[in-house]
Amino acid sequence: MREIAFATCENYPELTEDDRLMIAQLHPLGVRVKPLIWNADGAHNYHGTIIIRSCWDYHFQPAQFLRWVRETEKTGTSLWNPARVIEWNMDKMYLSDLAAKGVVIPDTVWLERHTEAGLSEVLAARGWRQAVVKPRVSATAFRTWVTSPEKAASEQEAFIEVLSATGAMVQQFVPEVQTRGEWSLIFFGGRYSHAVLKRPKSGDFRVQEEYGGSSEAAVPSTALIEQASRIIDLIEDKLLFTRVDGVEVDGKFCLMELELIEPLLFLSHDPRAPQRFAQAILELC
Repeated sequence: MREIAFATCENYPELTEDDRLMIAQLHPLGVRVKPLIWNADGAHNYHGTIIIRSCWDYHFQPAQFLRWVRETEKTGTSLWNPARVIEWNMDKMYLSDLAAKGVVIPDTVWLERHTEAGLSEVLAARGWRQAVVKPRVSATAFRTWVTSPEKAASEQEAFIEVLSATGAMVQQFVPEVQTRGEWSLIFFGGRYSHAVLKRPKSGDFRVQEEYGGSSEAAVPSTALIEQASRIIDLIEDKLLFTRVDGVEVDGKFCLMELELIEPLLFLSHDPRAPQRFAQAILELC
């Protein structure tokens, strides 16, 4: 029986419930899944196929994670998604790269690490009444908040901390996240699999479950699937999995995140999704 590793984190040493759905699909196909905590002793010595899954702590130690990815690649290990895709996707500046190729994203101000900038001045320069502050390297809405001209001065210290740590992005707030919800369209091997629609709890903007958000299986329009697919086509490397997060604004898909490292793939929301993922693993890995 062939073995592959699912890279995970210390909080999920036996993988997440969603990822464990893959074990039942792969085992009959002659593939055994080994959980691999990415920052455990000896993790960089694993030789074989590694699929990045629930490394949900990488943004707390991004330099160490990137070093592990690079060292793993040097051993000849097959890493999915590929190392250079992971490195590119870690810094949210990748959204600027995609915008330059015609992808619709929210209006964004990009700030390098250690930049001296006032949050009030950033908002005033754009005339924004609401904006979202995000670290350039982040996951699960870590150090992410909605700001306004009235609150910006009191949030300056937190803003400086984000700038010092990773650099920041300040995006114009997209109200459709609250009114219409955020789509997650999942692709395996470049092929559309399934989708969910995520909604924040009342009064919030974060759609993650840990902040009270919810998700449900949903069927996006053909137009949204095609727009998401065109975004994926801009990536030159082959991809095992992709989660395209965005909101529909005036009939167009506005990209919020292109998740290529460790996204939840909502496998439990579609009974056939684990089988599709397993097939993609066999084809690409």
